[in-house]
Amino acid sequence: MTISLRLSDADTLLIKSFAEMNGLSVSELVRQSVLDRIEDELDLKAYETALAEYRAQPDTYTLDDMEKELGLL
Repeated sequence: MTISLRLSDADTLLIKSFAEMNGLSVSELVRQSVLDRIEDELDLKAYETALAEYRAQPDTYTLDDMEKELGLL
């Protein structure tokens, strides 16, 4: 897939310089940056879901409790 972006000269220079500093092509820098952003957003949503579930039912168990419950001891 090919994607086009409209960038100012200053943004273009900054991106090219940053990519070069890190030994990356501009394409690889953009690809990694977008995928990192997506992963961060998914992690945040998973955290928010887990936190809401915990707040709704804040019961916690130790590893020892779970091993006994499952008959692993």
